[in-house]
Amino acid sequence: MITITNGRAASPSSRERVLDQDPMEVNIWLHRFAVIVAASTLLLIFVGGLVTSTESGLAVPDWPLSYGQFFPRMVGGILYEHGHRMVAALVGLLIMIEAAWLFRREPRKWVRWLGALAVFAVICQGILGGITVLLLLPPVVSVGHAGLAEIVLCLTVTIALVTSRGWQESDKRTMDTGSPSLRMLTTVTTAVVYCQILLGALMRHTGSGLAIPDFPLSFGHVIPPHFTRQILVHYSHRVGAVIVAFLILWVTARILRNHAEEKALRLTAFVLLSALIVQLFLGAETIWSGKGVISTTLHVAGGAFTLATSLFLALTVRRILVLQPASQRVPVPDAGAVME
Repeated sequence: MITITNGRAASPSSRERVLDQDPMEVNIWLHRFAVIVAASTLLLIFVGGLVTSTESGLAVPDWPLSYGQFFPRMVGGILYEHGHRMVAALVGLLIMIEAAWLFRREPRKWVRWLGALAVFAVICQGILGGITVLLLLPPVVSVGHAGLAEIVLCLTVTIALVTSRGWQESDKRTMDTGSPSLRMLTTVTTAVVYCQILLGALMRHTGSGLAIPDFPLSFGHVIPPHFTRQILVHYSHRVGAVIVAFLILWVTARILRNHAEEKALRLTAFVLLSALIVQLFLGAETIWSGKGVISTTLHVAGGAFTLATSLFLALTVRRILVLQPASQRVPVPDAGAVME
């Protein structure tokens, strides 16, 4: 759009130029960058898991510098702890670039503010990581640090999804039938997966990872014959795994039964189910290996990937499916009326 002012053509503003372009053309590179940011955030969680798995959390006792240097000698636990800080700084920079790009090129205000929220969250995450070191790894702060990392991941995954061509071209076209709605079911599943991750973080940071040394039983029983605080934390995480498995199986069955024609939902459900299977195996291997570094760290990253996939599915369901109007819902017959 060009306006005439005093006989001269006035150049349109940058935002007007963006809105006049094809949004698909504008967002394709932004989306690709957003995918890289989300993947790098998942990598950061893996690297952070390495710090805990190798017990390197206090290998560098100061913050924000490392032994008063930007680049200390990378030996022993310093390699993991300072390496984690370097990756975190890189991811933080990428998220800031993404947010600036969104404010420059993204016409949807709510997406731009998602980018700003991601910047705020990653800054808080860095500060919380520093406090964790300065306070000598208190469990409450360490669990909060782990939980906030997952929120940063969820924000970057959401941005990557909503800037995709598929999201912007899709339109609600299928009725969300069944009770509870698939919208509700996938949302609850994502929330429960997040709570399960927090339980896992609590287990790691309270030294409860091997409080129950056998699997799939607990001291040879389905329910431990005795409880301590650490055993309770560990067993709660196992119970949470059963609940998560049930919900993911329920979601997958619902999609295959009612919405198998929706390729995006079907494929994401299969990825989520596969992530669950791998995650259960890694959890078992963590115990069988006596908290082996690789299996334990992969288990941490696998939990984050499961959460990201569950969130991806929940958002896709909300984008594709529409709720069935209450007037069209088939009421459940009363049991007494059926008997009459």
